[in-house]
Amino acid sequence: MKTLTGKNILLRALEPTDLDFLYQMENDESIWEVSNTLAPYSQFILKQYLENSHKDIFEVKQLRLVISTLNNQNAIGCIDLFDFDPKHQRVGVGILISSTEDKQKGYASEALQIVTNYAFTHLNVHQVYANISEDNLASIKLFEKLGFLKTGTKLDWIHSKGSYKNELHYQLINNVS
Repeated sequence: MKTLTGKNILLRALEPTDLDFLYQMENDESIWEVSNTLAPYSQFILKQYLENSHKDIFEVKQLRLVISTLNNQNAIGCIDLFDFDPKHQRVGVGILISSTEDKQKGYASEALQIVTNYAFTHLNVHQVYANISEDNLASIKLFEKLGFLKTGTKLDWIHSKGSYKNELHYQLINNVS
């Protein structure tokens, strides 16, 4: 897979030239809560990750795609498919638009539509799911707008800044047989 193209964005495989972008994104403490990160990543570790990013989703059970704008092809975020389970035909999805100036422009919505369609048509999954902290109102709005249904709440699931918060479980079921 080289790219998945939409109206304003493209989703592409990771490239060695993405090292600085990944380094900046993965070491942004403001997103560590959603990425379950506890410590900074070195460029050495991220370079190794990039060298192995070509592996097939059926082998490593995950796929990270870079979200780039079509007009200048700048990397603006990532969308991940994770916990791919071909037996039960499901996969998790997570998305991040890295800079404030690129948020609220419809990029996340378009990326989520493209990757969900990819999961249903190319990975043959029956469902795509997401786990969203209860205070992440922008993500809740995004996923609900695209038809994901809240199907559960994990109580006191995320420990953050000395307290606990709930995590919401969202699912999109592919009803096309």
